[in-house]
Amino acid sequence: MNKIKVLIVDDSATVRKVIGNILENVADIEVTGAVENPIFAMRRMELDWPDVIVLDIEMPQMDGITFLKKIMVERPTPVVMCSTLTEKGSATAMKALALGALEVVHKPKSGVKNHLESASGDLIYAIRAASKANMKAVNRATLENKPKLSADVIIPAGKGPASQSTADKVVSIGTSTGGTQALETILTRLPRTAPGIVIVQHMPESFTKSFAERLNSVCQIKVKEASENDRILPGQALIAPGGRHMLVTGRGSHARVSIKDGPPVSRHRPSVDVLFRSTAKSVGRNALGIIMTGMGDDGASGLQEMHETGARTLGQNEATCVVYGMPAVAMKRGAVDKEVALESISDEIMSFGNA
Repeated sequence: MNKIKVLIVDDSATVRKVIGNILENVADIEVTGAVENPIFAMRRMELDWPDVIVLDIEMPQMDGITFLKKIMVERPTPVVMCSTLTEKGSATAMKALALGALEVVHKPKSGVKNHLESASGDLIYAIRAASKANMKAVNRATLENKPKLSADVIIPAGKGPASQSTADKVVSIGTSTGGTQALETILTRLPRTAPGIVIVQHMPESFTKSFAERLNSVCQIKVKEASENDRILPGQALIAPGGRHMLVTGRGSHARVSIKDGPPVSRHRPSVDVLFRSTAKSVGRNALGIIMTGMGDDGASGLQEMHETGARTLGQNEATCVVYGMPAVAMKRGAVDKEVALESISDEIMSFGNA
């Protein structure tokens, strides 16, 4: 069995030791190095390039964001960020995800050892997911900080407030690893006349608000973290809050979301399966379901239910997925009407909205 080669880059000797101890007991993972900053990391990588890098953000000599940019431009490599969750750190982590990091694992400022040990399953899962990533699908336009694409590349911008004519149509999107960049590619191409969108992106609860705010700053449509009883409106995307499930309720122009506590479903909270099932029940054939890049099978069952109620269903194709997991399972189950490239999903959404 080929082991996943992991390089740990963190200025804390305690963190390096704790993560190293966790990973050395995992049969399919090998720690090839644990260094205190990116300068030492680059020297180590010249000798043995890792499959996955576990990377801190705040470090001396070179910070993690600068190192991430350098890696993604020169030789894209799967990166799992291991960062503190201060407000400032949360915003920085959102930038890291936009630049190509695949996962973010919580690292508190105090009680690090106990926390990392208790959350070892999350770290191991993140490393395994990252190791399967198709780095060729990483959005280089984002990595190189090019200006955002205008919605004009798809359809001319509307004048005044978005039309209410498509309020009875709902687009439900589910994604995981690689989804932060993929969602940005889609949403920045949509005009304000796009149908109402609801999204589950697997992400810790401290991150979804910042993620939504960042997308809102670069999109023509409005993007926000969903709240209880929010209307699903044209020209708006609602992102499920981390740590809670989001359901679609009501029918027609009165479609809303409900935010619920509860156990993880398909190993996730929020769960794509929960979102898709509620969409199937409340919206039926007036919905479009889209399953995108991500490891595992969350969303496959729910998308199948949407398909059975007459909803249109799409899967992101393998070539443009960072991890072709969730769409592959849905495809095998017959839940997907059509697979499409990432760059075509915005067109499909507008075609659905204008039908």
